[in-house]
Order: sequence, then structure tokens, then C-alpha cells
Amino acid sequence: MFSTEWCGYCKRLKVMLDATGIPYTEVDIENTPGTPELVEQVNGGNRTVPTVVFPDGSTETNPSLNDVKAKLGL
Repeated sequence: MFSTEWCGYCKRLKVMLDATGIPYTEVDIENTPGTPELVEQVNGGNRTVPTVVFPDGSTETNPSLNDVKAKLGL
């Protein structure tokens, strides 16, 4: 999951993923070189977070917990 420290939507998604035991790796786009550009690339030029990259390589921006579960087949 690409995020920032100050993003409320990122914090909310992390809390929900933690509560349901869904593992994730967090990458702060403000502290990891090259990641802002990657987020912009998948979001039509916008640095919108959270941007989640799934194991199949697809992405979703600001997904709900149900969206994440559906994408993971849970």
C-alpha cells in the first residue's frame, strides 16, 4: 500500500486491514524515492493515496475493506 504519514484514508484502511488480519506492506511515498511518480502513473497524474497494489499487479485507489477482500478472494 502506498501511503503518506498524514493521510487519514490511509490510516483508516490500515486499521481495518490490521483488524481483519490482512497483511500488507506500507510504502510512504514522501520518504521512498521513485514512488510518487509510480502513484501518479497509476492514478492519472495524481498522487492519490492510499493506492493499493495487489499480488496480480492491479491497483486500486482508496479501496474499501470489502473491495480489498473481494480482490484477494476473501
